[in-house]
Parts: sequence; C-alpha cells; structure tokens
Amino acid sequence: MAMRRPSIVIFCAAAIVTISMGVRQAFGLFLPDMSMGLGIGRSDFGLALALQNLLFGLLQPITGALGDKYGAGRLVVAGAVVYALGLVGASLASGALGLYLSFGVLVGLAMSACTFVTVLGAVGRVVPPERRSLAFGLVTAGGSLGQFLVVPGGQLMIAELGWRMALIGLAGLISVMVILSLGVAGRPQLPAESGRDQSVRDALREASGERSFWLLNAGFFVCGFHIAFIGTHFPAYLTDKGLSLATGANALALVGLFNIAGSWFFGIMGDRWSKKGLLAGLYAARSAVMLAFLALPLTPVTALAFAGAMGFLWLGTVPLTSGLIGGIFGIRYLSMLYGIVFLSHQVGSFFGAWSAGLMFDLTGSYDSIWTASVALGLFAALVHLPIREAPVARLQPA
Repeated sequence: MAMRRPSIVIFCAAAIVTISMGVRQAFGLFLPDMSMGLGIGRSDFGLALALQNLLFGLLQPITGALGDKYGAGRLVVAGAVVYALGLVGASLASGALGLYLSFGVLVGLAMSACTFVTVLGAVGRVVPPERRSLAFGLVTAGGSLGQFLVVPGGQLMIAELGWRMALIGLAGLISVMVILSLGVAGRPQLPAESGRDQSVRDALREASGERSFWLLNAGFFVCGFHIAFIGTHFPAYLTDKGLSLATGANALALVGLFNIAGSWFFGIMGDRWSKKGLLAGLYAARSAVMLAFLALPLTPVTALAFAGAMGFLWLGTVPLTSGLIGGIFGIRYLSMLYGIVFLSHQVGSFFGAWSAGLMFDLTGSYDSIWTASVALGLFAALVHLPIREAPVARLQPA
C-alpha cells in the first residue's frame, strides 16, 4: 500500500466500522416488529442473526488473507454493496426463509469484508508497534460511535416509517462506505520485520503450534457470545419486563457511547500494561456487572446503568486481542490470523444469538442464558492468564 498519512487511514477505517457495526447493532430493535410482521418466533429471528454471525466468522480468515494480499479498499466496496442488498432483501422478506437469506447470508457475507479484520490490517501497517494498540482502540471505538449514533436513528425510523422502510434507509447509509474505502485502498507493502518472506502455510503452522493462539480463540468465543446475546435480545428482554422499546434503544446507544471510552482506554492501556492481564480483568468485570444487574430491581435506571458498564467493557477486547496477535506473530499476516480468532468470536455470537432465542421460546425466560453468560465470563478470565505475550522465536533478536 502506498504510504498514507496514518491519520487518514485511521479515520477512514474508524468511519467504516462506525457505519457497518452501527447498523448491525440496530438489528435487535427490529425483533419485536419483524417477529409480528412476519409471523415468526424469536428463535427464527435469533437464528437469522446467528447464521449472519457464523458466516461472518467463517469467511474472516479468507477475507483477512485477501486483505493482506490485495488491500482493504476493494473488500470494503464489495462488502458495502452486498450489505445494502441484504438490508433491501430483509425489507422485502415475507417469512423466516427470506430473513435467513437476507439478514443471515447476505449481511453475514458483507460484514466479513467491511469490519475490524479487514481494516485493522491496513491500520497496523501504517502505525509503529508502540502505538498500534491505541490505533486499534480508536478504530474499535468507531463501532461504538456507530452504535451510539445509528441505533437511536434506527429506532426513530422504525417508529416513523415502519420496519421495512427503516431497513431501506439503513441501506442508504451503508453505501457511504464505498467512498470511505478510498482511505484504506491500495496494495499492501510488506512490513519491515524479520521473517517477512514467511508463506501463508508457514504462518498458519506457526500459529497453530502456539498454545497462546488457541487460548485467544477460547476467550474471543466468550466475547462473541456476550455481545450477540445482549445486542440481539436485551431490548426484547427489557420490553418483556415492562420497560419501553425506547429504553432498549437508549440502552444499546449507551453501550456504544461508553464503549468509545472503553475502547480508547483499553487501547492506551494495551500499549503500557500486560494485554493478557487486561483481558482477564475485562472478562471478570463483565461477569460481575451481569451479577449485579440481575441482583438489583429492574428499572430504567438500572437498565441504563448496566448498559453503560457493559459498554465500557464491550469491545475493549478487540485492540487487546488483535494487539496480542500482532505482538506475538508480527503483522505480515495479522488480518488472516486475527480473522481465525474472530471466527471463534463469531461462533460464540452464533450461540449467543440463537440459543437465547431458543431458550426463550422453550422456557419463556432468558434466565439460563444470563447464568451461562456469567459462567463464561469467568472462564474467559482464567484462560487468558497462561498466554505468553513474547514474540515467537522467528521474531526474536538473533
């Protein structure tokens, strides 16, 4: 990639994530109206988003490798076009099958090309290693800014225009990413680091032989489970308990607002402190926040307080996890290796979105999923402790 000013690459990457993730985080608001309008259960809606998350993850190693080879710009354009088609398709759906194909297949395909894995590789090549975690944190904060800005707009469009036209409006917003792709476009240059001629096969073999790589996969599975469960079902959970849909929308917006601060904070701290220690503390804190929320009476105040606390812990995992991968294995194949770890995240997202809807349809309650979420947070905190943060032998000084 021809050398660009890091500020331009970071800004465009953050804006791309702002739009793509902001629209994605608004999907939970459509659950009540779409379930009634299409005559489907929450498990059907949850399965559509679960398929989206799973496909999103399955393609990440492939799109990551393509980004490492050809650059992020082309992938973002392709992703934006397919994303818009998926939203238009969902607006025309007449049943569960249409939702699976649009929200599930098309949007899942699109997001694999225009979110974190693709753009973080472009950012990682234009910032020095000592500032990389902060840069990743700033891009990650873009996803939260999108949640803060887009989710309330989505709720307003649903209320004023209905859910079908709201999806058309969001498709128009997605098209802006085509312009932003110019900021991350270009053919990547090889980074100046030892082992730069390493092949894809060698990189995969090296990573698969490191226990730390698999521990990162296990932890990111939990992150995906938490985010998909809360992002998809939390507004419905609140309305089930007698709170308004507006409270659910405000809660998701607060998650985004507080994660701007959280992503920035963990990005800075990742350049100063142990990334694995920060990750262990973050996951343990998630479990503590969920336990406190469940123990307190549910009111609009406690719902919004929970959203703010979880928001601070929401995507701070991204700069820390991607930073660990770059620090351990180098950045030549950062997008591909992070794509593999992100696949684990999306497998967790599949189960978080689908199992929550399934258990609600079976039991009329989300209680079992809340319990599982707390337990998984504690598990993730423990599996990060044995990670070895030092670079692999290939990158060690002679």
